[in-house]
Amino acid sequence: MTRSQKLVVYFSKVGEQYNVGIITEGNTAIVAKIIASAIDADIFEVKVKNDDYSASYKALADEALREKKADARPKITGDVMNFDDYDIIFIGCPNWWADMPMALYTFIEKHDWSNKIIVPFVTHEGSGLSSIPSKMKAAANPKKMLNGFEVFGHIAQNNRDEAREKVLIWLKDLGF
Repeated sequence: MTRSQKLVVYFSKVGEQYNVGIITEGNTAIVAKIIASAIDADIFEVKVKNDDYSASYKALADEALREKKADARPKITGDVMNFDDYDIIFIGCPNWWADMPMALYTFIEKHDWSNKIIVPFVTHEGSGLSSIPSKMKAAANPKKMLNGFEVFGHIAQNNRDEAREKVLIWLKDLGF
């Protein structure tokens, strides 16, 4: 797999996080950077246009649930201009109500995934991968999905060596 063009796409949030406190670098961003560095991949952060999400954990959780119930597609900024050049795309996010943040659906629906291999990864505080890989697969309809990875946000945030070790083991198991 090392000859393939690889990309890490992620959505991450800063502010107050459950079981972590106030953070200035998102849990998923930390994991995304570990993956990109380990496999020599390009990286792209999905950002919501005019991001007005709350910095408060409770308020953000409520906003995320409203978006999910509305099947919202928030506008995002930027894009991966050479998307067709990538064969393997890691997609990461926090677990929001057993689903991806709706902004990732916006990103996924902008692209053709039929010739892509998707590798999901998720940060959480107890919900694991939930149904995120199956929802990602249904939204993207990729050529192939590899086994996903999950890690507690508080580990990514507060014990980066442990998070890195877990990521490296997972990547090795996948053949990277």
